[in-house]
Amino acid sequence: MSPTSPIVVRVARRFEASPERVFDAWLDPRMAARFLYATANGRMQRVEIDARVGGGYVIVETREDGDAAHYGRYLEIDRPRRLVFTLALDPAGDGDRITIEIAPIGSGCELRLTHEMAAEYAPYAQRTEAGWQHILASLAEQLSHAPH
Repeated sequence: MSPTSPIVVRVARRFEASPERVFDAWLDPRMAARFLYATANGRMQRVEIDARVGGGYVIVETREDGDAAHYGRYLEIDRPRRLVFTLALDPAGDGDRITIEIAPIGSGCELRLTHEMAAEYAPYAQRTEAGWQHILASLAEQLSHAPH
């Protein structure tokens, strides 16, 4: 692996919800505000989602150490199977590539998330994996409380 190869973080989780419900949660501003980049002690300030290929999103949460802003644009939207978007902390940045693949399993589904980041962020790979595991756990909790 060359030093310029991206670092790839992968996480997966099974959900007791349909692929459509899991997929739609990522593009619904009200639902996304409850799990996407949300922390236990933070307060969501702004969630804007333009759910179309070429559209973008802005999610800003106020945390103890200040505002945490996340920006991105949608590269692929194939409901309910695949969602590809970027993630940047700077609105002018290209950001990392996030790929979500959802497959039906029984009455639920399995979500596989792949986060490709620049090699320079290798020291953050473990923290990034833990962050996505937390986000997917929060999504599962929100889906268990949300009406079908």
